[in-house]
Amino acid sequence: MLQLRSRIVVADNSGAKEAELIGIPGKGNRLIAYLGMVITVVVKKADTVGQVRSSEISKAVIVRVRKEFRRTDGSYIRFDDNACVLLEGATKDPRGTRVFGPICREVRLAGFQKIASLATEIY
Repeated sequence: MLQLRSRIVVADNSGAKEAELIGIPGKGNRLIAYLGMVITVVVKKADTVGQVRSSEISKAVIVRVRKEFRRTDGSYIRFDDNACVLLEGATKDPRGTRVFGPICREVRLAGFQKIASLATEIY
């Protein structure tokens, strides 16, 4: 569960290191985003030799959250950090070629099969 202005770790090799949530497209003025949702972020910290520059606006999908998330079977899942993967334009393809760390199963169920195949672990 992330709110507006939340700082998020970028979990791919697109060159961005940290991003800030600035909006949730298509959801009106909803203020909270959950696992597997597409969000709009602004890159706050980036490598000097990467695809993404600092202060660039991009779409991203949330792959990890610190707040526990209840699944339909009654179990809960939570991670050590808040993380996202940057997306290319309006497509569901990731900008980077690698995804670092584990991701949740809800990302694959939301239709992001490419991100799920690049991840090392799926919980």
